[in-house]
Amino acid sequence: MVESPGVRGGFAAPSTPTLRNRRARWKDGRLVLGVLLVAITALAGAKLLASADDTTAIWAADHDLPSGTKLSSGDLTTVRVRFTSSEAAGQYVAADADLKGLVVVRAIGAGEFVPRQAAVTQADNDRTELPLSIATGRLPADTAAGDQVDVWVVPKAADEPAKKLWDTIRVVQVDAVKGVAGSSARRQVLVGLDPSDLPKLPAALAAMSTGEPVLVRRGR
Repeated sequence: MVESPGVRGGFAAPSTPTLRNRRARWKDGRLVLGVLLVAITALAGAKLLASADDTTAIWAADHDLPSGTKLSSGDLTTVRVRFTSSEAAGQYVAADADLKGLVVVRAIGAGEFVPRQAAVTQADNDRTELPLSIATGRLPADTAAGDQVDVWVVPKAADEPAKKLWDTIRVVQVDAVKGVAGSSARRQVLVGLDPSDLPKLPAALAAMSTGEPVLVRRGR
């Protein structure tokens, strides 16, 4: 009896296992893993770039600026600074701010960041600053620089009416609470008087010497 090729003793030779599908699945797994690694790397890189550019552009003095200088872009240079908060960044003049009409009210050294309080409009520069000591119960607790207030005085004599001294005066600065808690605590408030407000100053000072000033804030 002649044996057929590939047949021994009447039994078929065992076939060689095919690994094609198993290898394909293994390659697919590597492909998915590679895509995931690339995606994670891209996301990490994008986040790193975003945090690296987390800066604010502000103006700095290109040279010494004496008080009274009218600001222009030729006096300044742009710098990028990473601030810890938006409040800290807001203390300086942003590089996209309109410089027209801004005047330096104190000397700024070369390379110094330009503070917003040191670069004001001509109208603000013409104001006279008046310090007031106000009892904590006689002004809004959250009074802040930039608020518009009416200034009244309440006489110490109970039979005398309160009197308004000025309308719509701008608050320039508010200090922390002074003194002890309670009725004796006071706030130091700096207000800006326009030239038209100055004629009332002598009478206002006389009235406040015998009474208590009160600040009534206008709507924000």
